[in-house]
Amino acid sequence: MNAAANPNAPLYLGLMSGTSADGIDAALVQFPVAGGCHFVHGLTARWEPVLRARLVALGEGGPLQSLEELGELDARIAIAFAGAANQLLDEASVDRAQVRAIGSHGQTVRHRPLAEPAFTVQLGDGNRIAELTGITTVCDFRRRDVAAGGHGAPLMPAFHLAMLGAADEDRAVLNLGGIGNLTLIPRQGAVRGFDTGPANALMDAWCQRHTGRSFDADGAFAASGAVDDSLLAAWRADPWFDLPPPRSTGREQFHLAWAEAHMGEGQFSAADVQATLLELTAMTVADALLAQQPGTRRVLVCGGGVHNAQLMRRLGARLPGVRVESSARHGLDPEYVEAMGFAWLAQRTMEGLPGNLPAVTGAQGPRILGAIHLA
Repeated sequence: MNAAANPNAPLYLGLMSGTSADGIDAALVQFPVAGGCHFVHGLTARWEPVLRARLVALGEGGPLQSLEELGELDARIAIAFAGAANQLLDEASVDRAQVRAIGSHGQTVRHRPLAEPAFTVQLGDGNRIAELTGITTVCDFRRRDVAAGGHGAPLMPAFHLAMLGAADEDRAVLNLGGIGNLTLIPRQGAVRGFDTGPANALMDAWCQRHTGRSFDADGAFAASGAVDDSLLAAWRADPWFDLPPPRSTGREQFHLAWAEAHMGEGQFSAADVQATLLELTAMTVADALLAQQPGTRRVLVCGGGVHNAQLMRRLGARLPGVRVESSARHGLDPEYVEAMGFAWLAQRTMEGLPGNLPAVTGAQGPRILGAIHLA
């Protein structure tokens, strides 16, 4: 994943840990004046298991034990993020003085865009990241958008538009992380983006419980089962799926307890549940895309789900006439698109430029996102 860096262009480093909390993605990139994104190096640093378990529990709505725990988590997450950044720079043999800024998403532990007042919380102290790396760090990207009346999510559509837009066809970018989300990029008109519902988070959790494996490689476990139509319909009937965009969600909405509550007293094989969870992801993505941008001709897929061959097959089956392909075909490594996106958002913030799209998030207008912690 290495590529020679242009010594005359500043580097940016993006750090991202998403809903699945399966690791910290780190990407080192440059943004040429002519446009595009030059990927230099990337890696994924795994969370320490006990810390990850705590983050998953919090993401699902579990309570904090104390303010002391909140402060400790904020520090420990920052230490882990800084460690990923330092490891990346060491592997790439890059002088830290070449890196203009780090863009750190942090770890979401609460996301309540529909609460009164609305709020979102990402932990991972930017002060500590700047101190441990010696690099100016931009973090806390979502709260300004929420303060302006938006959902604070998704934030990647602006990056998707800049890197993957096309003048000759209606496109969509589908991120299959813990939660699925779509960016709709029409030939004409405003870009839109929204969450579609559960993706890897539920499938991974069910797979872990019943096979001991942290994810379903190639979707083989799901492919060994059969979709249960009644269970699929029960899940799909959740009112969240009928909310209009802008909408966003996370583990607090879609977790195993949610899935099991809809299973009732039914008897289902573990493989059939996995198959049905996968079909729920494919169905809700396809339904949302066909409802919101029926003229789409190409879907560019990124995130861990791009490697789930069964999921990619089911998406293709539910989207006849639409080309479903990896973002790699268009120059963006699907593993690191979000990390690259937060590097790009850091560049925008450092240059005093807005990073949100109000048509996507629902904010009152464009906003410069994030807090800058100088080296």
